Amino acid sequence: MLDDTDRRLLRLLQEDPSRGVPDLAVAMALTPARVTRRLDRLRADGVLQGSQAVIDWRAMGYAVAVSLRITLDKTIARAFDDFIDAARAVPEVIEIQTFLGRVDVRLSLIARDLPDYQRIYRDEVLTLPHIADIEALMTVASVKADESLPI
Repeated sequence: MLDDTDRRLLRLLQEDPSRGVPDLAVAMALTPARVTRRLDRLRADGVLQGSQAVIDWRAMGYAVAVSLRITLDKTIARAFDDFIDAARAVPEVIEIQTFLGRVDVRLSLIARDLPDYQRIYRDEVLTLPHIADIEALMTVASVKADESLPI
């Protein structure tokens, strides 16, 4: 169970994940040892699941984002597993989500430009196994992309 101090610590980390233990300790009026123990407990409990570098793919030369909604041939027993294994191998696929309903899988992929997207679509996506139907949605704008939780 999280207490108010844990929640405050998590809010501070969401605001700036690069904050070190000494800075967090000052901001929370705790000793560095107490902050370290709380961070260790939050990690052990699975609340804090590490840290990662967030790289802006646009700054890396990618200009096109596409969301592909895919329906699989569900008459094949391993359709999901085969498809997901193959989709993971496509370097431009940056997210894979599965769903219940008409759409089974959503792939988010990036490309350098439209000709690059066409190449990826033809050479990589269309060769993925067990696709029954596919719909492409090109991203025009990202309105909200904040993964912060209301803690």
